[in-house]
Amino acid sequence: MTISAWRQRLQSGEVSSRELVDQHLKRIETSESSLNVYVEVTADRARAEASRIDEARAAGESLGSLAGIPLAIKDNLCTQGVRTTCSSRMLEQFVPPYEATVTDRLWKAGGVLVGKTNLDEFAMGGSTETSAFGATLNPWNTAHVPGGSSGGSAAAVASGSCLASLGSDTGGSIRQPASFCGVVGLKPTYGRVSRWGLVAFASSLDQVGPFATSVADAAELLQVIAGPDPRDSTCLKADVPDYTAALDQPIKGLKVGIIRECFEAEGLDSEVKASVQASAALLESLGAELVDVSCPRFNDGIATYYVIAPSEASANLARYDGVKYGFRAENAESLAAMTSSSRAEGFGAEVQRRILIGTYALSAGYVDAYYKKAQQVRTLIRRDFDAAFQQVDVLLTPTAPSTAFKTGAHADNPLAMYLADLLTIPVNLAGLPAISVPCGFSQSGLPIGVQLIGNVLEEARLLQVAHQYEQAADVMASRPEAALVP
Repeated sequence: MTISAWRQRLQSGEVSSRELVDQHLKRIETSESSLNVYVEVTADRARAEASRIDEARAAGESLGSLAGIPLAIKDNLCTQGVRTTCSSRMLEQFVPPYEATVTDRLWKAGGVLVGKTNLDEFAMGGSTETSAFGATLNPWNTAHVPGGSSGGSAAAVASGSCLASLGSDTGGSIRQPASFCGVVGLKPTYGRVSRWGLVAFASSLDQVGPFATSVADAAELLQVIAGPDPRDSTCLKADVPDYTAALDQPIKGLKVGIIRECFEAEGLDSEVKASVQASAALLESLGAELVDVSCPRFNDGIATYYVIAPSEASANLARYDGVKYGFRAENAESLAAMTSSSRAEGFGAEVQRRILIGTYALSAGYVDAYYKKAQQVRTLIRRDFDAAFQQVDVLLTPTAPSTAFKTGAHADNPLAMYLADLLTIPVNLAGLPAISVPCGFSQSGLPIGVQLIGNVLEEARLLQVAHQYEQAADVMASRPEAALVP
């Protein structure tokens, strides 16, 4: 059921907020041991807030659009009074004294926090296996990963332990796990949503966005969290349109660009390719015009990203020195030794790897050869997208080259892990909005996602096309019998 359907039941008194929250907390109890979705479950807070909302509704008070709706939050978004760990030993005991802008807006709209979800440590990874608190597993098949870094948030929605969730997307960390877990994942335009209170990984790439079971629900969450924020200088001052207004409008006459380079990419699974091509054909049957477009530097995105993102991570994570807050190594003989030991013990292997890569790329003698060159290629990638949007309204690609891979499959090969974001990274480099929508299943029963990309600040059109596709495809009606964990 969608958020709007639950809202109607709540408003009619058919179900109470407390009953709805208890139902989802029960789901967490039954599935958590097999999935490891949550770093922290906030059951007492959720029940108290749900009871307060029930009392306010009974008293006839005006309530927000998300009143009583159970939500989960990726554990790199600060929640006042609730641990925010980034799934790292470095922040294992950190309790923020303030609330992130996006979560504050959710609570003001009546949303109920049921828990903080697991992620790759400091959002660095593509499988939610680098978490210091254990890997999260895919609800469709627990032998496989849920994707990452927002794998916990995707798995929370897929397993039914919340109605929607928030994640962050630096190079595909919302869309790739959405594809792997068979849910909708939306990455907004860079700056459309405030990053204040999001623990920084790569500041020019990070963006907060929703996971949901439907495009309409994703639109509802975006409506709440989008908009200017004076505390975030990178947040755009643009007006926020009504994202749900155009969802039911037909897409006849819109032009959908098929990015040639994406379907020629090395390693693209044949089942994924066939399913996404069928999605394009369905859009055409709905009246859209398919246009073949070229983005020549699309496949240069991954090399560009793995210079820029680690460089920004190296700068952002320098604040964790064992002095002000976070993990501190004991019995060090000097300040330098304490800082070195704190980082060595507090950060996992993948975080350390990216810090080292970024520090090297920014070092004297190399910054021009690597970081400056990567920024130049980033500009060229953005220009390719600009040229494509001169011809079309939205672009279409697979979300990921494959379905969810098995847990541990890339444990000794980080480069193979990085390639899972091949088709999502260019969107972040260009600062564009994009959405992943389920479009089919592999023969083994794993979900496949199609990615739709919009021009800057054109989330409304992107959501319209995605919703029309979703309604026509009705993918979940044909899901395999051996679907979610019981």
